[in-house]
Amino acid sequence: MNIIDMHCDTIYKLINSKEDKNLRKNDLSIDIEKLKCGNSLAQFFALFIDKEECESSLETCFKMLDRFYLELKENTDDIRLARNYEELCNNKRLGKISAFLTIEEGGALKGQLCNLRNFYRLGVRLITLTWNYENEIGFPNCKEEYMENGLKPFGIELIQEMNRLGMIIDVSHLSDAGFYDVAKYSKDPFVASHSNARKITPHKRNLTDEMIKILSDKGGVMGINFCNYFLDTGSEYPENTRDISRIDDMIKHIRHIKNVGGIQCIALGTDFDGISCSVEVKDISHMEKLVIALKKDGFSEEEIEMICYKNIERVIKNILR
Repeated sequence: MNIIDMHCDTIYKLINSKEDKNLRKNDLSIDIEKLKCGNSLAQFFALFIDKEECESSLETCFKMLDRFYLELKENTDDIRLARNYEELCNNKRLGKISAFLTIEEGGALKGQLCNLRNFYRLGVRLITLTWNYENEIGFPNCKEEYMENGLKPFGIELIQEMNRLGMIIDVSHLSDAGFYDVAKYSKDPFVASHSNARKITPHKRNLTDEMIKILSDKGGVMGINFCNYFLDTGSEYPENTRDISRIDDMIKHIRHIKNVGGIQCIALGTDFDGISCSVEVKDISHMEKLVIALKKDGFSEEEIEMICYKNIERVIKNILR
């Protein structure tokens, strides 16, 4: 089964490691050998910015971007940049894994559309609008007082410019009101790259049923996040959360999302190398465990293909230029 994973923080881990790690082979959840073993068609690599860790989010993002391209240069026999559907298909024809480049924390743009356009020119094709801090775009959903705050004026301008350029808007981490603003102002589908169902796990990072329906009606997708806090039904109360993310909890979320928004809005957004818990799907090379579990639970081959790669492949084809 082909796999497209919409979110990982592997580049962040590589650049911040005290050891000499590389993308070819490491002890993280994602490297090229694991991607090949897991039959990965494409991996979305996030340039993740924690604004409290750096003096300049823009400068830090450029450093991570440089590391991303250095790793691709060292491994060109196996993995290549993809910026759109045509390049994804060409890489597949050549037997190469596609690497899509994203930014997680729109604060890296410093409130300037020129920075968005320059990152586009450098290959970035998806931006997660917020992480856990307020920025020039809007507000995160990590604090109760932020949930009803929508996009700021620059956020609305950004949505429109991303539509014009052909970039994917990502609402994971965004406030509830911000989500509804994206749905209002974006003429194109958008995604929640690594979010689950709030009805199953009542965590603010997850989407409500109403959000899932809106996302699906717009033609977007949401990537199942493998973090225990967003999967476990006890995660409203952290002391009750399991130490391991279980496949059966992933299935509960997938089945609920299917019932609410349809199979066409479900994808994978593991958050590998951005989560600290143990996972029954140990790393990207073990994705077949989820595929087998989906089959046992009654999902058809066609439905599993849609979840594993075809749904996000459709979004790539429809949006990216």
